Amino acid sequence: MKPMSNTNIAEKNIPGMRRGGAGRFAEVEKAENIWPTLKRIWQYFAKEKMLLLVMLIIVIIGTFFGIYAPTRQSLAIDILSGEQSGKLTHAIWWMLVAYALYSISQLIQGLLSATLSQRIVKRLREQLFGKIMDVPIRYLDSNSHGDVMSRMTNDIENISTTVSQSIVSLFSGVLTIIGTAGIMLWYSWQLALLSFASILLTVFATKILSGFVRKYSRQRQLFLGELNGTVEEMVTGYRTVVAYNHQQATTSEFEATSDKLTKAGIKTDIFSGVMGPLMNAISNLGFVVVAVFGGYFAIKGYLSVGVISAFIVYTKQFTRPVNEIAQVYGQLQTAIAGAERVFMVLDEEDEEVSGGQELNIHDDATVMFEALNFSYDDGQPVIKDFTLEVPSGQKIALVGATGSGKSTIVNLLMRFYEADSGKILINGQDISAYSRASLRQKIAIVLQEAVFFSDTIENNLKYGNPKATREEVERAVEMSRATEMLARLPKGYETMLTSSGANISQGQRQLLSIARAFVTDPKILILDEATSNVDTRTEEAIQTAMQEVMKNRTSIVIAHRLSTIRDADKIIVMDHGKIVESGNHEELLTQKGKYFDLYMTQYAGFEI
Repeated sequence: MKPMSNTNIAEKNIPGMRRGGAGRFAEVEKAENIWPTLKRIWQYFAKEKMLLLVMLIIVIIGTFFGIYAPTRQSLAIDILSGEQSGKLTHAIWWMLVAYALYSISQLIQGLLSATLSQRIVKRLREQLFGKIMDVPIRYLDSNSHGDVMSRMTNDIENISTTVSQSIVSLFSGVLTIIGTAGIMLWYSWQLALLSFASILLTVFATKILSGFVRKYSRQRQLFLGELNGTVEEMVTGYRTVVAYNHQQATTSEFEATSDKLTKAGIKTDIFSGVMGPLMNAISNLGFVVVAVFGGYFAIKGYLSVGVISAFIVYTKQFTRPVNEIAQVYGQLQTAIAGAERVFMVLDEEDEEVSGGQELNIHDDATVMFEALNFSYDDGQPVIKDFTLEVPSGQKIALVGATGSGKSTIVNLLMRFYEADSGKILINGQDISAYSRASLRQKIAIVLQEAVFFSDTIENNLKYGNPKATREEVERAVEMSRATEMLARLPKGYETMLTSSGANISQGQRQLLSIARAFVTDPKILILDEATSNVDTRTEEAIQTAMQEVMKNRTSIVIAHRLSTIRDADKIIVMDHGKIVESGNHEELLTQKGKYFDLYMTQYAGFEI
């Protein structure tokens, strides 16, 4: 299933998805560790030894016939001109056979290289995806989703393209250059040197033009990234753009970037367009030189007409792989850099495996936080000496300003992160003794922005409990007060949720999120600002459903709307990672401390 909506997981949100930035095209950099990366890439080739061996044999055979065919062509021409004796039909026959076998080998090479490429990339793609599933939440928090997606798609695709196209071109090109150079020198070292000179001139011109192409291609990629970013921001934030009458400014920004992109694109296309004709011109000039001097040598009797004809063919054969290898070099650099980025992810440490016990909770689920201290990578303390008991079946609310550490407590309870010091106990047992899977199976989360996937509503509801029966799902929907809402949908439980959940409202997603929690039948429930993005009427409906789902369950609620936690057994007020106040709603109002200030800020002018 594909994720439909992401949720920020900076300090204040959970449980492990974060919005990526606007799509950007990054300038491709050369790999820093080329040889170690190539060594690791080879390990993937080594697992396909037989296929690789067959492909290389076919390449050698094809290269041989590609070099052999012009010799038969030369012989046929010399027989026709009377310069050599022999059967013309035999020469033509072997020439046709050689060219046919060469063409067949090219076809087989393409099929084998495509198969090799897809097998290697499949293994690499699956390893990378599996790794992303196993890395700690911390890794996804500290790396943009756009970058992770780029490694999963663009970098893998670059490797695939290089394996399927460049490897064969590189190997056959080297063999062709060696073979044709040798036979050209054998036929006539003078003409061979003239051909080599024209090829060196081609390489020199290509190098200069490629520098300009790379320069303006990088500019084009940069401006294209900015343009895509502008479009993405406009589409995702269209309501805000229109609400603030920012259409003209956004359009002007788009047009300015589009103008830069157009200019860079024109320059890139000009130099790219010039490269082909210029290389052809130099190659044709080389052919002319070979033809002129070859004709002179033929007149003098040094070479036959057939040899001159073969020589021109060899000159073309020699030029083609030289140009291909020059192009392959750039592709290899891109692929190696992409492979290096992929291997960087594969080398990340997996989420630490600790605790092999199964967490079994039958009735009671008392949660105890003992002297917790925690900081993220920057070393700044986020949680400081946090101690709290959540008795079984009670509802505890965490309130406080943004950044006070509320959601971090939940992150620690779910073991998305590990505390620097202190303990979290469930029924007196340190949660580090339990496997993460066992722990998370007993906890359900209802998020502020409900995360669903592009699948049917029924499958989304069974996400945390795939074995749930239809009756259990229907019971959960009934308990979450979502029956009427589902009845209004055309296909009910079989309704497909579209990308970003555009086909259902925020309130509907919230009710379904509560129903999903019901289906898992958790012993511990976490509600993270679950009604802060809906209207008051919808909030009342959701509150009724939440009261139902929290019955007889240990519940931790994080809310900015303090009206949602008036009935909490205990309200914990946090500030800079510490507990500064605790008590029920009436007790905290009487104290006239931070909770009182927060409450009055939201409900000033209303009767308390």
